[in-house]
Amino acid sequence: MLCCTQRLCLVSPFPLTPCQGSPHCLIPIHLCLTFSLLGRSVNNFLITGPKAYLTYTTSVALGAQSGIEECKFQFAWERWNCPENALQLSTHNRLRSATRETSFIHAISSAGVMYTITKNCSMGDFENCGCDGSKNGKTGGHGWIWGGCSDNVEFGERISKLFVDSLEKGKDARALMNLHNNRAGRLAVRATMKRTCKCHGISGSCSIQTCWLQLADFREMGDYLKAKYDQALKIEMDKRQLRAGNSAEGHWAPAEAFLPSAEAELIFLEESPDYCTCNSSLGIYGTEGRECLQNSHNTSRWERRSCGRLCTECGLQVEERKTEVISSCNCKFQWCCKVKCDQCRHVVSKYYCTRSSGSAQSLSEGSA
Repeated sequence: MLCCTQRLCLVSPFPLTPCQGSPHCLIPIHLCLTFSLLGRSVNNFLITGPKAYLTYTTSVALGAQSGIEECKFQFAWERWNCPENALQLSTHNRLRSATRETSFIHAISSAGVMYTITKNCSMGDFENCGCDGSKNGKTGGHGWIWGGCSDNVEFGERISKLFVDSLEKGKDARALMNLHNNRAGRLAVRATMKRTCKCHGISGSCSIQTCWLQLADFREMGDYLKAKYDQALKIEMDKRQLRAGNSAEGHWAPAEAFLPSAEAELIFLEESPDYCTCNSSLGIYGTEGRECLQNSHNTSRWERRSCGRLCTECGLQVEERKTEVISSCNCKFQWCCKVKCDQCRHVVSKYYCTRSSGSAQSLSEGSA
């Protein structure tokens, strides 16, 4: 599907929806808030920057979307599950909090943009960018030399910083926090890169190897940043450090306000609110009605404990619901050349967080 907004277009494999205020603009639903900001950022940049940068907007948008999808995966069984109303990348657009959840959104979005730009660069999708061959021919270690096609993370980092950091228009502690976490996301891309090697030698003796650096699977980056989220640092800001202005305008850098040892860590300024209970003023939906996993096969211990985390610990009960599902079965290959399957029905159990009738009654009486 072709998606256009302002001067930007992209092809999206995800469901598209009209953006608010623009019936002809179809973009992935998770990106409506973020992408409208991106459009303004790009158009503003074109006034002062080379028009060649318009080439990268497709990759930037899809990279941000991959970050959002990864956020939803990582927090699928958490009380906070990366809702659409949290996906705003700028304090300028009324982002309400400076919590550890906000830090993850900025880091994973920035990483997604850098990852996609770097991939496209190495694949030759951009005229002015290709593999990073700066180390080729140099000795990397005992028995191996640099060669092949290393992913060009320098280029990906530069473009990601240009687009993502320019969305930050604030000049306060939250803006500084966002810029720091943007950078932490880009550093995560570098930290998870892998060295890949190919053997050379007579009869496969592998007497010497040629090696290059490749991006890890994006899921590994998501796991890496989720671990950083769990260990995120709460920072008490000194407001005197915030008087210089906006880093996106080149006046100061986030590194100036934090210890160098914290540059790769996620940071936050405020404790997270209670995500158990619905709070419309904070945009929190609560966990009532959420699905959880119980007695599921091929799931982690953390996932199997989701019913306790989402329901029981939030004062809700776990309700089992039987659902009939239809799936393909008894598939057979027929010459030539198709696969024929039967449609089988079977009943599965799903579990949801619900409020007991007594709790619901007392709640309604209290509101009355």
